[in-house]
Amino acid sequence: MGPDGRSPHDAPHGGRTSSVGSGSSFGPLGTLLHRFKKTLWFLAGIVCLLIGLAGLVLPAVPGVVFLIMAAACFARSSPRFERWLLEHAYLGPPIRHWRATGSIPRRAKYLAIASMAVSLSGIAWFAPPIAVAVSAVGMTAAAIYIMTRPDE
Repeated sequence: MGPDGRSPHDAPHGGRTSSVGSGSSFGPLGTLLHRFKKTLWFLAGIVCLLIGLAGLVLPAVPGVVFLIMAAACFARSSPRFERWLLEHAYLGPPIRHWRATGSIPRRAKYLAIASMAVSLSGIAWFAPPIAVAVSAVGMTAAAIYIMTRPDE
């Protein structure tokens, strides 16, 4: 304690100067890791956004799902990009709707399941059995998730 009753770690305004609890408790390494994670989330958001945009014009690619994932990635990396995506006149409404209700329109559910079935049959025709099995498990899990969401 100093002569004024304060610890040497106390700031003049009464706050602490220690980095404990400030989010960078690992110093420069923690800051570097944080930036690296944000960069990875941002790149994942860009990839999801591009796939989502392709999905809006390609019949076999689910566009809205990837736009929702892009918004989630941007929420962890770039509030500016998240805000742009959410406020976009054409891309934003389905993302905002998903965040508000978590529901999927019945027509979209059926279309998604049918697209997965067509994709799986193509995979079964051309891919080795292990790829078919892995795809079938993944698509079955996705189909269960889709069908258990509330209808709009």
